[in-house]
Amino acid sequence: MKIRRCRVDNASSSAAAVRAVLAIAALAASLLAACVTSPGAADSTIGLPRARDYQLIPELRDIYFDFGKAEIRPADLTILDANSAWLRGHPSYLVLIEGHCDSRGATDRANEFNMDLGERRAQAARSYLIAHGIDPSRITILSYGQERPQCAEQSERCWSQNRRSRFLVKPR
Repeated sequence: MKIRRCRVDNASSSAAAVRAVLAIAALAASLLAACVTSPGAADSTIGLPRARDYQLIPELRDIYFDFGKAEIRPADLTILDANSAWLRGHPSYLVLIEGHCDSRGATDRANEFNMDLGERRAQAARSYLIAHGIDPSRITILSYGQERPQCAEQSERCWSQNRRSRFLVKPR
């Protein structure tokens, strides 16, 4: 039996590897370009609402939550009743409910925890509105977690202002 030795030309195999990497990079760039073609398209590509299209109005008030909780407080039920009444009277508006948290969290991954908690807070408000006659297709929820504080001081007074659900509207 005769054994043949093969010699690999390192220069040509390295060049082939570089060409393959460049081809993959070009493909990835073209796929990304197809997804984002105009300002705001990134939001619609992944299904996020364009929050800048919604506006805060004085008729819809925020509700607030206890630390680490997503249950609606009894004191906020009258606010939600008023918000749902306004929305029932203005069916041509869509509503965005933002869930917010303070900068504290119950785990080492505070931001992940707060994103989830903000979503549960917005969902609690959404469920209340639906139970009080608001069409679910008019409601979008979005959690900001701790990313958009209303108050930046490190005090309970300030933290309590950040634990909220905010209601914004836009015409259909």
